[in-house]
Amino acid sequence: MVQDTLGAFLPGTIIQRPPHRSGPLSGLSFAVKDLFDVGGDVTGCGNPDWAASHDTPETDAWAVDALRGAGATLIGKTITDEISLGLLGINKFYGTPLNPRAPDRVPGGSSSGSASAVAGGLVHVALGTDSGGSVRTPASFCGIYGLRPTHGRVSVAGLMNQAPSFDTVGYFARDAQTFSRVGAVLLGGPIADALLPEIVIASDCFALADAPVWDALQPVVGRLGNATATHSLPLADGELLDWARHQRVLQKSEFHATFRDWIDRVNPRFSSEVAGAFADDGRITVDELAAAKAFRAAAAKRLDDLLDGRRMLCLPTSPILPIARNARLSEIRAAVHRIVDLTCIAGLTGLPQVSLPVATSGPIPVGLSLIGWRGGDAPLIAAARTLARDFSIGLFEEQP
Repeated sequence: MVQDTLGAFLPGTIIQRPPHRSGPLSGLSFAVKDLFDVGGDVTGCGNPDWAASHDTPETDAWAVDALRGAGATLIGKTITDEISLGLLGINKFYGTPLNPRAPDRVPGGSSSGSASAVAGGLVHVALGTDSGGSVRTPASFCGIYGLRPTHGRVSVAGLMNQAPSFDTVGYFARDAQTFSRVGAVLLGGPIADALLPEIVIASDCFALADAPVWDALQPVVGRLGNATATHSLPLADGELLDWARHQRVLQKSEFHATFRDWIDRVNPRFSSEVAGAFADDGRITVDELAAAKAFRAAAAKRLDDLLDGRRMLCLPTSPILPIARNARLSEIRAAVHRIVDLTCIAGLTGLPQVSLPVATSGPIPVGLSLIGWRGGDAPLIAAARTLARDFSIGLFEEQP
């Protein structure tokens, strides 16, 4: 039985499920965010009223079944922000998991418990979800590897959806080799070695980063030029912050559609931060929605043309360091807003993104991201593995 010294798992008895058979992940343990169905255990979605008003699933979510089918042992279910609406890892009802690398700061969310459990060594791997940055942000804050796949690349069957056109199944690992092994299982094919592709440094994304993030990442970005062809240019044709503004419109429209009936029926308890997200009942005009959809299509084409199946985009995972665990509500709201300014890029366009644990600001982890071309998940994971080997990056890099 795992001893949860981090507050990463749901309170109560930690569930365990054996692997279905031996396989490429034999000997590895994993945890799952409490948005994934595990047969015989209610999916609570970070809110006790959700758990009380939903039936217990009989079968595992696709991703859970895939890892167990590959030989991994399920150790337990981890804390998530309430109904996955958060990027900092704070949960009013079940507590905020510890960030093992920066104990006085938040772990990042909404896949907070999964990231905490991996970073703290309680499990080898953990499943999370990423709609607006919920794998990438805690991966950066906790100093581990994290992947948001191409939208639709990994099945979301058995997952509580939030915003269907954004929702993805992602995962965390401490070291690049394990990260690659799990990726091969979820993607259904090998992660082949390959030369690093050309890398585009997104200058306007780096310009949004706070000084500690910029200072921590610049030496690593400089070294990329020794490994592959790099060049710097602005990502946006216009104002980069427009990307986040349009994502907020689309995501808000979808999560209101997802939760509106349940909220009306159950009148659930929420923290003030989550309740505030529903305060206006999702009032978005037809014109706002149409403009956001048109912007998304144009942004996706811009990135598809730029990356062209042969380039990757480099940017900070988060423009800020993790905030204090005891931050005020105003600080929480400001931090979420800043994070989405960068996580919106892959979210809006549906592209895969990996966060690499390349640097620190003092003791605090700072993640660097690569965004790959559409469907280029395997090359993206291979690039992470290559960089880990050639640059000896990763705060937790393990011996093969």
